Amino acid sequence: MKEFWDQRYSEPGFAYGMEPNAFFVEVLDSLTPGRLLLPGEGEGRNAIYAAGNGWEVSAFDQSIVAREKGLEWADSLDLKFEYRLDNMEEFRCSKPVYDLIAIIHIHLLPGTRQQVHRQLSACLKPGGKIILECFHKHQLRHESGGPPIEELRYHEDDIRSDFNDLDIDLCEEKVLDIYEGKYHTGQSSVVRLIANKPI
Repeated sequence: MKEFWDQRYSEPGFAYGMEPNAFFVEVLDSLTPGRLLLPGEGEGRNAIYAAGNGWEVSAFDQSIVAREKGLEWADSLDLKFEYRLDNMEEFRCSKPVYDLIAIIHIHLLPGTRQQVHRQLSACLKPGGKIILECFHKHQLRHESGGPPIEELRYHEDDIRSDFNDLDIDLCEEKVLDIYEGKYHTGQSSVVRLIANKPI
């Protein structure tokens, strides 16, 4: 998959646009800035937004092409964030340090998905928050992007189970129009999560 993502991010422009994810912005703007983790951050659109709004941002991705584009973009704006090369399965935190973790359009096979989601939960401070927006199983009805394999799309029951150690404020399917570059455009079915780690 690394080769697939390196190739996609080598294309001209930004594969998923330069604007941050709308759900991410909605939640982020309601919170006091702190430490943010962005797994699978791609070309940096969410990291750029958060860093420009006072967050201490850490990101990682398996694609060196995405990382280089994101850091070059940040440098052009005189913004800084930590951006590591890592993959989902191997990423670990030595201790829970993040106030917010945002999982935005990261699609994994069921066994890996549960493992990764629980590893990310372990990185969250008590009182911290995880948000997620990914394509729903019903995305098959739409032609606006997302993984073509059914097992890589999620149902809200999957997500509730993965994060059953957290207090869930929101976990629902939502149908909306998205405009995130050439690969995510049009009416879409997504699953959204907002969950908090108990204090």
